[in-house]
Amino acid sequence: MSTTTASELYPEVKAFLEGGPLKGIVGGNEVEANSGETFVTSDPGSGKQLAEVFSFQAADIDMAVDVADAAFRKTGWAQLPQNERSALLHRLADAVEKHKPMIAQLESLDAGKIEAQAQGDVQNFVDTMRYFADLAQHVQRRSVLAVPNHEAWTVRQPYGACGFIFPWNFPFLLIGWGIAPALAAGNTVVIKPAEDTPMSAIYLARLAKEVGIPDGVINVVPGLGSVAGAALSANPKLKRMSFTGSPEVGRLVAESCGRNLVPVKLELGGKGAAVLFNDIDIPDTAEKLVNAITFHTGQVCCDATRWLVHKDIYDEFVNECVGRLKKVQVGYQLNDASQMGPVVNEKQHKRVLSYLEKGQAEGAECLLEGGAAKVEGYNGYYVKPALLAGSLDNVAAREEIFGPVAYLAPFETEAQAIEMTNATDYGLANSVWTSDLSRAARVAEAMCAGNSWINAHNVFAHGVPYAGINKSGMGGGVLSVETLFDYWRSLSVVRPL
Repeated sequence: MSTTTASELYPEVKAFLEGGPLKGIVGGNEVEANSGETFVTSDPGSGKQLAEVFSFQAADIDMAVDVADAAFRKTGWAQLPQNERSALLHRLADAVEKHKPMIAQLESLDAGKIEAQAQGDVQNFVDTMRYFADLAQHVQRRSVLAVPNHEAWTVRQPYGACGFIFPWNFPFLLIGWGIAPALAAGNTVVIKPAEDTPMSAIYLARLAKEVGIPDGVINVVPGLGSVAGAALSANPKLKRMSFTGSPEVGRLVAESCGRNLVPVKLELGGKGAAVLFNDIDIPDTAEKLVNAITFHTGQVCCDATRWLVHKDIYDEFVNECVGRLKKVQVGYQLNDASQMGPVVNEKQHKRVLSYLEKGQAEGAECLLEGGAAKVEGYNGYYVKPALLAGSLDNVAAREEIFGPVAYLAPFETEAQAIEMTNATDYGLANSVWTSDLSRAARVAEAMCAGNSWINAHNVFAHGVPYAGINKSGMGGGVLSVETLFDYWRSLSVVRPL
């Protein structure tokens, strides 16, 4: 297996990492934390330090929101003709696409992503920015109302400064999902990246400056979630707030926003099910679900982590998956031969291992032993894929693990499969696998979640709403025209005749 050393990094990436403590970007300027405090971001594949980053405190966050608010009111961004604003967003998308290799390598180093997967994330950002830039030009913002004896209409206007807190599993892709509709609608944004993965957000803000996005429209405030994130969600000058992460932190963000009556969008965790009927192509389905559970080392909120398998094919399907999972190459994320990289940090490493222990202690059958993995030459946070089985009351079947661990259980009838699928506090995404498309549609519509997929999992087409219910989220979804409308407020105008 080849190894990647610092000498093999792109020169731009090396320069970025060696440029001293990384600063936030506020008002188009690189800004240090007033306190001078910093934190360290590390490579989860090697355990080595990548960069030192200034750690913004509450006063720094408040200053950034003030800048975003002023930029909304004074730069003309919100008043630009839609085609001109969209042209600038296309210019930003083009710049990101041009720098895709560098951004992907930074993302791979920071998040532990397989580099090819990181490149896909960067391209998804590009596609998302272009999608909303184009969509905003074709949506009718003014609607005439048929009201007797009155001239009346509604018009959609941007809100103002919008706050975003993003997680560490898909840092760059989720920035695109979040800020693209907000910017296309004419708002300004303050981005708080996860402390584990701040680098791609800082790189993006530098590109925004280069392509001519007005200063203050895109601001990046690195810092710890408990400090910088808490200060951002509590700032009363924000007009919209968006958080992607765990339900536990999502509750805290919602509480803070509620005190200031700031509308909040929450995209939270999941414990998705894949329901497999006895008419599936077993090898093909096994390959797809194995790929899903090992993609980004299972650190995917909408993943299928409960596999509900018809009893007639249960044993054959298990054997097929075990054989495939044993062949997955766990390795350093920049090595071409690696199929699955590390989890993001030591805390997550311990979390995955602890759930394997707790699940088996509660009686789960171990179909494929997971545990810590060793990668020669790297002192990183590696785990092996694992399969557990048994009662769905087991802690490993109930709670989100966020690692390459699936929990299996057999079913006999369609009604039983639906009941098992919906026996969760979450409600993000499920899938149904069958050659009977009538049954597929029927089961998909009976699933209690924001998203159901048929004969596939983790499908994100631009134009299709994606959101969660229950413990998985609230306040609207992403990737569709509804998302764009989330970032426009409706204003009614009336003249008596």
